[in-house]
Amino acid sequence: MIDKQVPDMKIALSGIPDGASVMAAGFGDAGVPNDLIAGMTELGLKHLTMVGNGAVSERIGHGQLIVSGAVDKFISSFPRAPSAKLFDPGTSTADVELEIVPQGTLAERIRAGGSGVPAFFTKTGAGTPLADGKETREIDGETYVLEHAIKADVSLIKAKVADRWGNLIYAKACRNFNPIMAMAGELTIVQVEKVVEPGELDPEQVVTPGIFVDRILVVENPAIIQELEDE
Repeated sequence: MIDKQVPDMKIALSGIPDGASVMAAGFGDAGVPNDLIAGMTELGLKHLTMVGNGAVSERIGHGQLIVSGAVDKFISSFPRAPSAKLFDPGTSTADVELEIVPQGTLAERIRAGGSGVPAFFTKTGAGTPLADGKETREIDGETYVLEHAIKADVSLIKAKVADRWGNLIYAKACRNFNPIMAMAGELTIVQVEKVVEPGELDPEQVVTPGIFVDRILVVENPAIIQELEDE
């Protein structure tokens, strides 16, 4: 019987080594696996490379792991919210290496990583500092930049409901980066609010097939940024 559920956070995150590359999904606070990221801060890992759309706060999500000192490099489109102090000179995060990637390019690099496409050409960034040091090619009279796929050792995902085989349904905008990151991780760990039996999910609503999922942890009341703002 296939059952990808794990009983606790310790088992969900077991085996992640220092130096791992980690994707964590989300856009703003929608779809961010905040609880899994919080669990990772407790592991005391070092020298991680983190991939995510951006960090909203130092106290939760991507920012929480970065502030913990676990992250050496952050690959992102919007590294921080305007109110955050991440990466400011004089802070503990000032030395974190940043790789800024246009959002559409970031999504496509991750999608390519999960689809077995090693690289692709895009017009985005051509003629700007973002193209410095990268291969370019003229196609149909336009300059294109070669971008390489992104894969990760670990993908941290947030979904609404899963069956025990790992098929996932997302809640509205929480879908964002989650499906492509689930495909691009060597080890994909998912937090969900509920697990049901196979056959209970409407196949037309399943976005991520269970073949991409390795571990499922039930988090009935997931942490959200609004909880911090209301304190």
